[in-house]
Amino acid sequence: MVTGEHFKKILIILPTYNECGNIAKMVEAVKSLDIGVAILIIDDNSPDGTGKIADELSREYKNITVIHRERKLGLGSAYIKGFKFALENKFEYICEMDADFSHDPRYLIDFYREIQVSDLVVASRYMNGISIVNWSFLRLVLSFFANKFVKFITGMPFTDCMGGYKCFRSTVISDIGPHNIISKGYVFQMEMLYRAFRKGYKIKEIPIIFYDRENGKSKMNKKEVLKAFFGVILLKLLLEWDSFFNRSKERKA
Repeated sequence: MVTGEHFKKILIILPTYNECGNIAKMVEAVKSLDIGVAILIIDDNSPDGTGKIADELSREYKNITVIHRERKLGLGSAYIKGFKFALENKFEYICEMDADFSHDPRYLIDFYREIQVSDLVVASRYMNGISIVNWSFLRLVLSFFANKFVKFITGMPFTDCMGGYKCFRSTVISDIGPHNIISKGYVFQMEMLYRAFRKGYKIKEIPIIFYDRENGKSKMNKKEVLKAFFGVILLKLLLEWDSFFNRSKERKA
């Protein structure tokens, strides 16, 4: 049985923007698992008061830290901020997780079990078919083919290359280097997986059921989809160039 004592080295990073209807419930749901993780809430000055609720939670629970940012700066930069915090505070495992309950907290136990023998654990919405609840048909089709496109461009073998529910060993984050991450929006999730894949880390996928949010509004829109499309191609070119450049330097040395 997995107990709270095992989880004291795990940090869950929760980026928030207008999640006043979810953040307290999410914290309570994580606490109900009795796993003893630390939680870092990074709020982008939510106009709905999410930051204030987060501060109240941090005063109530000693394992919650809140970072306030002056404006909406993007999902990727929020996670980079969280990664730096995790490394500075010497957490062994670092989890990315949405605050809107699209990621069920109960899978954290599966993450812990698998991260013992892996470097990165990725929750997959497609490992057992399409396991997504309450999305429109159009959104399902868009997500499915976006994932196929990413696999085609990058050569990654995973069933879900764009998912945002992950658990890293801190050594992976340290090796990648938060300062090297270039993506700011949703393509950030692919970048982290792709960089870990290219470095040869052991990556394990676990199946999950993904639930569309019940409270609040999704941040995904056509602009983000377009940025992700071009971002995948740009990232592939940049990493290939870096690899070629480094090999050239090694040969000259």
